[in-house]
Amino acid sequence: MGAVSANLRVLMMFLVLSGIFVAIGWAVGAIFFNDWVAGALIFLVIAAAMNIVSYFFSSKIVLASYRAKVVSEADAPRLYRIVRNISQTAGLPMPQVAIVPTQTPNAFATGRNPKHATVAATEGILNLLNDDELTGVLAHEMAHVKDRDILVMSVAATLAGAISYASRSFFWGSMFGGGNRDNGNILIAVIVAITAPIAALMLQMAVSRSREYLADREGAEMIGKPLYLASALRKLEAGNRARPMQFGSPTSSGMWIVNPFKGGGLVNLFSTHPPMDERIRRLENMASGIRM
Repeated sequence: MGAVSANLRVLMMFLVLSGIFVAIGWAVGAIFFNDWVAGALIFLVIAAAMNIVSYFFSSKIVLASYRAKVVSEADAPRLYRIVRNISQTAGLPMPQVAIVPTQTPNAFATGRNPKHATVAATEGILNLLNDDELTGVLAHEMAHVKDRDILVMSVAATLAGAISYASRSFFWGSMFGGGNRDNGNILIAVIVAITAPIAALMLQMAVSRSREYLADREGAEMIGKPLYLASALRKLEAGNRARPMQFGSPTSSGMWIVNPFKGGGLVNLFSTHPPMDERIRRLENMASGIRM
């Protein structure tokens, strides 16, 4: 059932983001070639290719973008032991384990399915959290693996990043690269450049927020200790504000257990994570036996 749900969500994402890409192609064709049909068709082909690449290689792209290094048990015995214990408890295959070289305390999971999953933790989170708190965080990530959210999030991060890059390139190209500027085409360029990345982020937001609550709950159920994660989230919230991520892309922020990027205003408006106070409140209620 989880696999069907994940595949449907990925299909919806392919359709929506492909539609955005075709809109960009329509504007490119209208401005630069006086042929919006050709532009739309070209970008439709590009979108199809990107969908295929993102489905099979999005996890590798995400890991590479954050310089994550897959490690063995000998390299990271503490991290490996905790992930293995959780996977055995949950009845899931042992995922790859990776470490991201940054002091920003955070973690994420990626992959196509539970058999091709990677759980990544930063150097910062390993230094900040005790074993109980780290167990709570990694159980949350294994819940994403179990529910196959990792496929949806990885594809969303890859496609949203590509769309954001394409729309920015198109915007500056239309401003300084010539082309047909009649009939309000520059206005079209501005609208596409602004709305495409916003639409991509809104789609990520819709996918991520509800799934974060679910992963919090299911991860806590895996280990039977909701307060482990509640304690970890308090530390991670403060830690990521003090040491935000210095590389990677905000379009993939939804993959992390907390948003690793510093921002305000519109950045907060399009946050992919639910309010931290609410996440902690739900976990504390869960520990107290209060039904949600």
